[in-house]
Amino acid sequence: LVVDTIPTLAWSAGPDGSAQFFNQRWLDYTGLSAEQALGSGWQVAIHPDELPRILETFLEALNSVKPYEVEGRFRRFDGEFRWFLFRGSPLRDRLGKVAKWYGTNTDLEDRKRAEDALRKSEERWRSVFENSAIGVALTDLNGHFLATNHVFQAMVGYTEEELRALDFLSVTHEDYREANWALITELVEGKRRQFQIEKKYRRKDGSLVWVSNNVSLVPGTERVPRFIMALTEDITQRKRAEEALQRSEGYLAEAQKLTHTGSWAVRVPQVENAQREAGQELAVIPRVGWNASYWSKEMYRIFGLDPGPTPPSPMEVARRLHPEDARYYTPVVEQAVRDRTDFEADYRLLLPNGAAKYVHVVGHPVVNASGDVTELFGTAMDITERKRAEDALRASEASLLEAQRLTRTCSWRHEVLSGKVTVSAEGFAMFGIEPEDDASSVDFYHSRKHPKDRPEAEQAYAAALLRKTEFEADFRIVLPDGTIKNIRSIGHPILDERGDVVEFVGASIDVTEHHRARADLEKAIEEIKRLKDQLQNENVVLREQIDQAFMFEEIVGTSSGLQGLLSRLMKVAPTDSSVLISGETGTGKELVARAIHKRSRRSQRAFVSVNCAALAPSLISSELFGHEKGAFTGAMQRRLGRFELANGGTIFLDEIGELPLDTQVALLRVLQEREFERVGGTQPVKIDVRVIAATNRDLEAAVANGTFRPDLYYRLNVFPIQIPPLRERQDDVLMLLEYFVHRFAQKMGKHFKKIDKRTVELFRSYPWPGNIRELQNVVERSVIVSSDDAFSVDAAWLTKDPRRVTLPKQPKPADTDEDARRERQIIEDALARSRGRVSGPSGAAARLRVPPSTLEHRIKKLRIRKSHFKLS
Repeated sequence: LVVDTIPTLAWSAGPDGSAQFFNQRWLDYTGLSAEQALGSGWQVAIHPDELPRILETFLEALNSVKPYEVEGRFRRFDGEFRWFLFRGSPLRDRLGKVAKWYGTNTDLEDRKRAEDALRKSEERWRSVFENSAIGVALTDLNGHFLATNHVFQAMVGYTEEELRALDFLSVTHEDYREANWALITELVEGKRRQFQIEKKYRRKDGSLVWVSNNVSLVPGTERVPRFIMALTEDITQRKRAEEALQRSEGYLAEAQKLTHTGSWAVRVPQVENAQREAGQELAVIPRVGWNASYWSKEMYRIFGLDPGPTPPSPMEVARRLHPEDARYYTPVVEQAVRDRTDFEADYRLLLPNGAAKYVHVVGHPVVNASGDVTELFGTAMDITERKRAEDALRASEASLLEAQRLTRTCSWRHEVLSGKVTVSAEGFAMFGIEPEDDASSVDFYHSRKHPKDRPEAEQAYAAALLRKTEFEADFRIVLPDGTIKNIRSIGHPILDERGDVVEFVGASIDVTEHHRARADLEKAIEEIKRLKDQLQNENVVLREQIDQAFMFEEIVGTSSGLQGLLSRLMKVAPTDSSVLISGETGTGKELVARAIHKRSRRSQRAFVSVNCAALAPSLISSELFGHEKGAFTGAMQRRLGRFELANGGTIFLDEIGELPLDTQVALLRVLQEREFERVGGTQPVKIDVRVIAATNRDLEAAVANGTFRPDLYYRLNVFPIQIPPLRERQDDVLMLLEYFVHRFAQKMGKHFKKIDKRTVELFRSYPWPGNIRELQNVVERSVIVSSDDAFSVDAAWLTKDPRRVTLPKQPKPADTDEDARRERQIIEDALARSRGRVSGPSGAAARLRVPPSTLEHRIKKLRIRKSHFKLS
C-alpha cells in the first residue's frame, strides 16, 4: 500500500473510534501486530501517565466530530518512550456522517529535548541577566530595546516597559549618536564582531551619565532572530576624575602659556667646570649626570627646542645661553646648591635664527635626609616682552619730552596734601622759570596768570578739586619780560581708596600761535562769507533767468493752450503734490512729467519712468516694489523695485489706468503710508518719492465701471493737468515742424535750406490724430528719404480719412446742442462702419483711435443704441 511508504506513523478508525488500520511503519515502530493494535489494543503503546489525557482528548473529538491534536509519550518496540504529536481528523460521507477517522503520530522527542535544553539555558541566562553587577541591554538590529536588567534601568532612570517603547539612540547623548550608529551598522553588516564605546546617556530626568558600552551581535536561532547585546558600565566617577585632572593640567598649561612661564626639574649629582670637557669658554655647566627630569611644554617653546620623549640634555641647554650671561648664571646655581638656598637670575638665550630672548629663572633645591641636594626644580619665565616694554617705555619717555618740546606742551602734577607742584622740562620754558625760582607751589603758577584771567582760572581749579571732577581752563600768562602767552590747561583727579583727591595730573599747552591763527582765520572766514552771500544772490538771479529760458526747451510752441499748461506746470513743480497728467497718445505726457521733475526740489535725484501697460501682469508687483531672494522661481537675489530706485526723487507711472486692481491696492498704500513690502518680504520699506501719473483713458469712466479704484483716483488726482491735442494747437504745428526737421537733420548729418511750401500747407490742414508723436515720426521718416536741400513730405503717409480724428481722452462736456450733435454723428458713423462693435481691431474705438472704455462712456452718455447698428 502507498500509505506504508510515507515517512510517518498513520492509522484509521471507525466512526466510534475503534482502530481499523495501522500502516507498516506504525507497526514496526511499536513492535505490535495488526491484531494486537486493532480496536483499543493500541493504547498499550501509550505511556500510562499520558493515556487518560490522550483518551479524554480523543473522546471529546469523537463527540464534537472535530479534528484534534495532543502531545504524549509513545513506546517504541524496545520499550523506550518518546514524545509524539497525535493528530486525528474525521472523514464524512455524502450525507455528512462520519465514515472514518484518519490520523498520524509524529516524533517530537528531538524537539522536546532541544526545548528543554533551551529552557535550562534561558534560565541560566536569565539568572546571569538579572543578577549581573553591570547593566545589560538587548536590542533588535534597529536599536529598539527588547529587554534590560534592573542595573541598566537604574542607570538611565526608565522602567523596562518605558524602555521597550524607545531605542538606544533615544537615551544616547546627541553628540555620540552618529558615531554610535555607524558602529552598529558595521556590526550588523559583519564588518566587526564587537566594539567598545564610551559615551553619555541622557537619563529620564535629563541628567547625564557616562557609560562604557561593550557591544556584540548575538547570532539568532530558528525561533529567535539575531539581536544586539550591550554590557554597560557606569564610568561617571572615573570620567569626572579624568576631567578634573585634565582641567587642572589644562589650567596649569594655559597659565604657563599666558604668562610665558615654564616649569622644570633637574637631578643634581655633582658639578664641575664644563670648559675642561667642551674645550669652550661657554660656562660652568652640569657635567654628565645633571639630567633634566622634567620639562613642561612651555619650556620647549621658550628655549626654541622641539619636544622629545625625554627632556633636553645639559649641553643642549648650554648652547642656548648667551656667552656673556653663562658665566654669571652658573655661579648662582652653584651657590644655591652649596648653600641649599633658593635662587633667581636673569639671562639671555640665543636662538638659531639669531633672535635673543630674556629669561627670568627661579629655582629651589630639594634636600634629602642626609642634607644633600638631590634635585633642583623651579620656573623659567620669558620676560622678552617685558624687557622690550621697558626699553620702549624709556624711548617713549624720551619721545614724549621731544614731542612736548615741539608741541609746546608740558605735563604737571599737583600733590594736594603737600601742595607740591612738579612740571616737565618744557614747563620751565613755557612759564619762564629761572633756576633760582621756587616753582614748587600752586601760588607760583597763579602769579604768572594775567590779572583778568586769574580769578576765573583759580575758581575753575578750586571747583574741580571740590567736586573731584576733571579740570579744563583757557587763560593768559604774563612772563617777567612782559611777553603774553595763551595757555590751555587740562587736569584729571587721582582718588585714594576713600574717594579723596590725593593729586591732580594734567597738561598745559601753549596755544598762542593757535589763537593768532584763529583770529586771522576768523577774519578770512568773514570775508569769504561776505563774498559767498554776494555770489549766491547773483547765482539765484542767474539760475532763475536760465530756468525761465531753458526750462522747457523741449516743449515747443506758443499757443495759448500750451502756455496755460506751462503756467500750471510752473506752479505745481516746486511742491511735492501728486500730479495726474491726462491727454491723448502722443501728446508728450512724459515730457511734461520730466519738466515738472526738473523744476522741483527733487531735480538732483532720480527720475524713474514706468510704463504700466508694458509690464507683464505676473511681474508688475516685482517691478514696482522689488523682491527678496527666493521670493519666486528665478529670484536668485534681492532686487530693488522702481519705487526704491526713485527714493528721494520722482517716479512717473505712465498708462496708470492699465494697472490691475491688486497692484492698485499696493500703490494706494505707498501714497497713503509712504511704505511698502517687497515681494516675498515681511519688513516694510520706507520711501520718500513724488508720484506723477499719466493716462490716455477716462479714469472717471474706469472708476464708474469698477476697473479703477476711486480712492486711488482721488489720491492721484490732487493736481490734474490736461495736455491739449495737437489739433487744438494749430499755431504750434509749423514751429514743431521746424524743430523736428532741424533736430533729425542734425542727427543724420543733413542740411535743408528750406521746407517745401506744399508740405507746410499739408501740415497745417492735417488734423494729426496721432498728435506730436505722429508728426515726429512723419518728419523723421521724411528726413531719412529726402535727398535734396528742400524738405518735403509724401502726402500718402498721412491719414486720408478726415473723420478718423482722435476723440479727447477726457472729452469736455458738450456745452451746446451743436457740439453734442457733431460728436454723436462721428460716433454713430464709426459704429455703422464697424456694425455696432466697439472693441477689437475693426471696432469703432480702433477707428476713432480712442480706448474702448472711453468710447463706451461717451455712447452711454449720448444714449446711442449700439444694437441699431448691429442690424444695419
